[in-house]
Amino acid sequence: MRSGRTAAATAAITAWVGGIVLTSFLATPALAAEDQGGKIKTLLLVGGEIHDWKRIGDVVESAMKKTGKFDVTRVDNDLNAFLADRVAPYDLVVFYWTLGKLTDAQKKGILDHIAKGKGFVTFHSGADSFRGDKDWHKFVGGHFITHPRYRTFHVSVTDVKHPITQGIEEFMITDEQYILDYDKENVTVLANALYKGKLMPALWTKSHGKGRVFYTGMGHDPKATKQPMFLKIFLRACQWAVGREVKD
Repeated sequence: MRSGRTAAATAAITAWVGGIVLTSFLATPALAAEDQGGKIKTLLLVGGEIHDWKRIGDVVESAMKKTGKFDVTRVDNDLNAFLADRVAPYDLVVFYWTLGKLTDAQKKGILDHIAKGKGFVTFHSGADSFRGDKDWHKFVGGHFITHPRYRTFHVSVTDVKHPITQGIEEFMITDEQYILDYDKENVTVLANALYKGKLMPALWTKSHGKGRVFYTGMGHDPKATKQPMFLKIFLRACQWAVGREVKD
């Protein structure tokens, strides 16, 4: 009789606990797509002057899609993609642009969007966009000053434990090195390269409100962006920017 009562009590407790778990599960909001491992909704915006943005856009768009991790919407040469209603659907914004000028609405749209907890990845001329715009310089973390000739140079990683640079100590890259005026107090430099005997950041991260920003000076032309190390770092940065576990 006692064993029968014990079995009945155990069954009742099991049912009670199961009911709590089920109720809690049903009451919990659905996880965001990125938390479930779904594709990262990405806006790829390329354009501007000087650089070969069309073919550079082709390279990074293809690389992102090939991973199967990104749902990419590409926009060419249209800064209205930064307007609040147009940028709203995206968790990640990848940006390549030279010169140009933002309207107040475009600037507010993108800066407010990233500040809500979204990711922003830009490279090379992303620090030479909208010259003289201090808000943009602060957002990206710095701005372009000059560059030496296109050449092969050495990049030394300062943080080999960061998800973007984990396991990478140093590498050679053939590219146009950007010399930058940058916000030393608010960026985290992940790698440096020498210029006239002085260290110059090659990669950095920073926060913007609740969002994450990544910048690298690499990526001058299609040839540079096709290099395996550029793509490795770029794709890692795209995952890191939206808080994903970084996987190659």
